[in-house]
Amino acid sequence: MTKQEKLNLVEELSQKLANTENFYIVDAGTMTVAEVNNFRQACFNKGIEYRVVKNTLIAKALEALNNDVDYADFNANVLKGFSGIMFSEAGNTPAKVLKEVHKGAAKDRQLPALKGASIDSTLFIGADQLETLSNIKSKNELIGDVIGLLQSPAKNVISALKSGQDTIAGVLKTLEERA
Repeated sequence: MTKQEKLNLVEELSQKLANTENFYIVDAGTMTVAEVNNFRQACFNKGIEYRVVKNTLIAKALEALNNDVDYADFNANVLKGFSGIMFSEAGNTPAKVLKEVHKGAAKDRQLPALKGASIDSTLFIGADQLETLSNIKSKNELIGDVIGLLQSPAKNVISALKSGQDTIAGVLKTLEERA
């Protein structure tokens, strides 16, 4: 890869990182070809972009970002060995894909392994963060929860009014039948 190609890749990667608020760094280095293909297919099915990029290029792309996040600790602890980067609109989708891929695998073969993630500029480092990341609700899930909470009292009031209406109608009908 020429120097110009590397510069172009760093520029492209930094634009992608700037436009996507959520990314995960994973280690898929010891996976078999079949396992990698299954993982890539799972990512594709969930709308996640997965790319393998050199650590130095990821570090340069993170440095090029103009945000208030300090990636120094992230770079030192995460960008070692084989690294693949997952981009997603929803913060929890890559974690759910990783957990799905890990199902049925032996404890010592939980691949690809989570190395770190950035969700809305919050950094998560280490494979032990996978459970936390999978439980984070996406923006759409939070909006749905809020709408559900707002609709609940209104539904209860309408239900009470309807049941009251039915009760009054029943009493009137009974009185009419007696008369």
